[in-house]
Amino acid sequence: MKIDGQCHCGHVTYEAEIDPEQVTICHCTDCQRLTGSPYRVTVAAASDNIHLTGSPPKIYVKTATSGRKRLQYFCPDCGSPLFTSGEGADNKPWGIRWGSINQRRDLSPKRQIWCRSALPWAASAFEGLPGSEAD
Repeated sequence: MKIDGQCHCGHVTYEAEIDPEQVTICHCTDCQRLTGSPYRVTVAAASDNIHLTGSPPKIYVKTATSGRKRLQYFCPDCGSPLFTSGEGADNKPWGIRWGSINQRRDLSPKRQIWCRSALPWAASAFEGLPGSEAD
């Protein structure tokens, strides 16, 4: 599926080819802190399938709870989160932040990860959606 998106102010824009079956809810504590919400929704995509069409994002490197380094891409003007990736061999796939996608209505979550960190009142909203405690 072809998508396009942008940050809140429109400074950073992109186009991508994605598989709509790769939409995931992440309940990890890093995603909670980075979004200021109980979870984050991300669409996995091959880095080769993401093309910047506007200004480049800024990158913040964070060591995740798992110990892996994660690159967080965001708009240098408005701060909107846009992408995440790993470093080196962990660079694939990239995650496109669902809130930046213009076709959000067409992309519903297919699974959940880091469910042990889920807040009880948030997790109950997703009953029936596959979750993985091993992540």
